[in-house]
Amino acid sequence: MKRDFLHITDFTTEEIHETLELAKWIKNKFNRRENYLPFTGKSMAMIFAKPSARTRVSFETGFFRLGGHAIYLGPNDIGVGTRESAADIARVLSRYNDMIMARLFAHSDMLELAEYASVPVVNGLTDFNHPCQIMADILTILEHRKTLDNLQVTYVGDGNNIVHSWLALSMRIPMKFVIACPEGYSPNAVMLHEARNAGLSEIEMIHDPVKAVHGADVIYTDVWASMGQKEEVAERRKKFAGFQVNDHLISATHKFTYFMHCLPAERGVEVTDPVADADYSIIFDQAENRMHAQNAIMVKLMSHKI
Repeated sequence: MKRDFLHITDFTTEEIHETLELAKWIKNKFNRRENYLPFTGKSMAMIFAKPSARTRVSFETGFFRLGGHAIYLGPNDIGVGTRESAADIARVLSRYNDMIMARLFAHSDMLELAEYASVPVVNGLTDFNHPCQIMADILTILEHRKTLDNLQVTYVGDGNNIVHSWLALSMRIPMKFVIACPEGYSPNAVMLHEARNAGLSEIEMIHDPVKAVHGADVIYTDVWASMGQKEEVAERRKKFAGFQVNDHLISATHKFTYFMHCLPAERGVEVTDPVADADYSIIFDQAENRMHAQNAIMVKLMSHKI
């Protein structure tokens, strides 16, 4: 039976840890320039309703280095839910390809795509969540901290798709996850309720970023206005004043703290240059680990063994 990766919770806790170990193993093979080609003779269709340099390059390069061929389908090539239904696209692409990766706006389109595809579907991002990014994030934290025990991650900014996937991860890996967002920009209430009710992690939401970062092992931020929200930029910059990650906020943790950002960053807006370029900033390790985490996810879905 085929499996998809649409949400972090599609994997059990054990499978997440297995995937992280597999990602480290594949990364080591790549760094040593050793061949690992489980996807020889296979192809993957990549649907991009939302453009992204990192997502395209990491998936396309990763699939190629695993021996396969990835096909880019941009907004001018395919119109999910506009020119053609997600269900029909899924059924057609499944006839040609061994896997589908999609980066879409509506999460409902992602769910429909997976429902009708007969091959594994990987969620490259929707407006609701971003599971591959968070798998790369937790891999990066594990590499730097060497352990996930007693982990506190404080997210500062908009309660967006990144936050939703962190909440999902908190239902699989115990942690303290603190959300610092302005009033009116909280994450999805149902998602927040589910994460708290899971009882595995401590979840807090605080509207004071200085209080929120106290004791944080990681401060994480994202752009204040995502794709599709650019008309709200001026208003959001007013509402998010005080939520910029700068030297003052970093020092408010009162401990050594890593800085993370899923990129691209609007430097001077949600984060300052001195923070983004600091020794404790691991944003480019995150970016690299997108490819390795995604490779491990794809290998796991395709049921290949080391």
